[in-house]
Amino acid sequence: MRIYALTVFAVLVVGCKTAQPTTSVTETKTPASAADAEVAKVISGHYADTKNFRTVAIKTSAKYKDENQSQNINADIRIEKDKQIFVSIRFLGITMAKALITPNEVKYYEKINGTYFEGDYEALSRWLGTSLDYQKVQNLLLGRALDDLNKGKYKSTVEGNLVKLTDPSDARTQKTFYFEPENYLIKKEEIRQPLQNRSLEVNYPGFNKFDQAFLPAKILLEALQPKGKTNISIEYNSVTFNENLQFPYSVPEGFERVTID
Repeated sequence: MRIYALTVFAVLVVGCKTAQPTTSVTETKTPASAADAEVAKVISGHYADTKNFRTVAIKTSAKYKDENQSQNINADIRIEKDKQIFVSIRFLGITMAKALITPNEVKYYEKINGTYFEGDYEALSRWLGTSLDYQKVQNLLLGRALDDLNKGKYKSTVEGNLVKLTDPSDARTQKTFYFEPENYLIKKEEIRQPLQNRSLEVNYPGFNKFDQAFLPAKILLEALQPKGKTNISIEYNSVTFNENLQFPYSVPEGFERVTID
């Protein structure tokens, strides 16, 4: 898969395979300790920004860099909240790839090789080596913690001027979330698998406040794998809400379907 399709799916590489804990911090109506109460406060504060909109259209500029190449592109992202995400990638004004992501299915095509993919998250998860779902992709783009923080047993500490949540329940997959203390907007999250020499770090340098929600001004991703390092920067240039958006996805004639084993 070449760079355009890789950039489409960069937003999908957002979690490491691990069993989901069943303990929910917010289910404890009376926290057992002050530490539990602080964790509950952070989680409640993070979800207080309810993302009150039906649709959002985001025009972005992105930079992609790996061990072998770098590229600047533009991408249009359209989200019908909790229903579908559309991504169109352009290079020098020419559309090079499109993707349509729904809770049940992922579709993309890219013009360099004339190929397309249609499949579920299970196939992509096996291929990328990560556990994927629609909600994680949407969370990444909207500036929300990748995981559902209501699941898991977290510990809260302060590091610098940020509040830090860690989940020590799985030593094989280490997850850490950093929040600014005013509105509990996420500033950084790290997912590390030391035994596999893999990690993902997502940084949110800043947010813009709209009537409908706080949204990222920029997203920085750094993925480390045995084959090398990948950096992706996505800058939000303009944002509009609650328009009647179109999601124009159709595979051009003559493209070859690819499968993922």
